[in-house]
Amino acid sequence: MVKKKSFGEIIFTIFNYLFMIALCIICIIPIWHVAMASVSDPTLVSATSGLILRPLGQLSVTAYKIILTYKGLLIGYSNTIFYVIAQCTITGILSVMGGYIVSRKTFRYRNFLMLFMIFTMLFNGGMIPSYMVVRNLNLIDTRWAMLIPSAISVFNIIIMRTAIQGVPDSLEESARIDGANDFVVMFRIILPLCKASFAVVMLFTAIGKWNEWFNAMIYLPTKTSLLPLQMFMRELLIKSSGDAVNQADMISNAQLYMTLVKYAAIIVSTLPILCVYPFVQKYFVKGVMIGSVKG
Repeated sequence: MVKKKSFGEIIFTIFNYLFMIALCIICIIPIWHVAMASVSDPTLVSATSGLILRPLGQLSVTAYKIILTYKGLLIGYSNTIFYVIAQCTITGILSVMGGYIVSRKTFRYRNFLMLFMIFTMLFNGGMIPSYMVVRNLNLIDTRWAMLIPSAISVFNIIIMRTAIQGVPDSLEESARIDGANDFVVMFRIILPLCKASFAVVMLFTAIGKWNEWFNAMIYLPTKTSLLPLQMFMRELLIKSSGDAVNQADMISNAQLYMTLVKYAAIIVSTLPILCVYPFVQKYFVKGVMIGSVKG
């Protein structure tokens, strides 16, 4: 039997739909504006100050041709993909192991260890001590400088710990009777049951590493060949470098396309992560709720 909604519930549902539609429009319009501007006529784009909701003038993909011939794009993409895969691997293993350790009731010092980690999350040393540690470890201008400082996060450990605590103890006890050690219990029994939370940790890590540029700026001052994609995009968007446009000999009025190149750079740098997000989105709500409500 279907329960009839009250007048208040109907109003509440309509308000929720309207609010979500408005929120979606607010989020989509900036991306749509950038996408339409990147394929518009450069002269008309320079003369327009408002939102661009459709391509201005004749449809043009010249800006994307310039971006795709920019040598920094391939270097940036390859480095960023490497950093994302390596960071997800390192962070995933450490987060699972950290969450497993502090979730064990038999581990005597788990409360002290958890309190110690939370203290570092609330009161960290800051940028200068972190830079001095990386420098004294001789990691400057190496790929490890992009991976080690952000290898583990207390927030991720808390998410994994809460998810692991939700697994019934009887499963571990059954595995122990069959002779399983901690690694077998952790990776073959518990981790498959916590895949939603693990997917959220991977999503946070991948997006954060894909958009990261500040660590590269301070830890890779001279190694241009190790810079991630966002640093090359920063050169185009903030410093107004004309390298990408100047490298393209296909057009005579190259500087005219500088604005369009910036718009195209935004699309090119964000499109891959936008394509990946829908595949892990289904785990997002469940994983975050497990890590927050039961904490």
